[in-house]
Amino acid sequence: MPLVTTGELVTRAATTRSAVAAFNIITLEHVEAVITGAESLDAPVVLQVSENAVKFRYGSLLPLARAAVVAAERAAVPVGLHLDHVQSDDLLRQAADAGFGSVMYDAAHLPYAENLAATRAAADWAHSQGLWIEAELGEVGGKQGRPALDAHAPGARTDPAEARAFVADSGVDALAVAIGSAHAMTQRTATLDHDLLKRLATTLDVPLVLHGSSGVRDDELTAAVAGGIAKVNVGTALNIALTGAIREFLAAHPEAVDSRTYLSVGRDAMAGAARRIIQLLGR
Repeated sequence: MPLVTTGELVTRAATTRSAVAAFNIITLEHVEAVITGAESLDAPVVLQVSENAVKFRYGSLLPLARAAVVAAERAAVPVGLHLDHVQSDDLLRQAADAGFGSVMYDAAHLPYAENLAATRAAADWAHSQGLWIEAELGEVGGKQGRPALDAHAPGARTDPAEARAFVADSGVDALAVAIGSAHAMTQRTATLDHDLLKRLATTLDVPLVLHGSSGVRDDELTAAVAGGIAKVNVGTALNIALTGAIREFLAAHPEAVDSRTYLSVGRDAMAGAARRIIQLLGR
């Protein structure tokens, strides 16, 4: 079916107190696995390409983006395509022509005034292209290429009053909030600040997004969705499933050289991980 916008899926989720799962993709196997997991539940899903994934693909956005668009158009469920954690203005301006309906512009590492100015400019450009735009305030730690940040450190969390001003002044359509999760966690030990989430949900009139969800337990995730999170970003959980399945297969079959034999096992494992998370979020 035709691509849908992330904004449409997130808005629909917000009205039903559920959340749409947004999975970061790196390879075609990621794309196929996520769509397979979503189709098994007849649920919508978002495919996300991060700036780091673009760097991994020799700095070229189009090959993976084009593959994702074609796969999404052949999917039996609504699929959105989202450009994630963009810091490069050059990459941002490739989004619309590459088939993306939304972007997450990431200037959260900058001081507040600089974050606001950069995000305002990005939002103005995105809206002129018909793109839905997400930003981040506070800082979710663990992002590749940045100094390590304690998600519980003073100043790391999103302040509700500051967030209200930021959303109004930047014009963004959704806000990723820092409430205790961190990117790239391989253990599910993050503790979310549900009281802060409640205050943010009460204060803001845009959908809220949770990054770093792979490190969050099921009960914490479902509580976050009930508390107002409408989009849940997942990346590391897929890579854990992929890598674990391939390691197990190659340990049992050390003679294997045909990459299809172990990539298919890894793809199936990612599809199972995607299905579990989508189901958990109430989709």
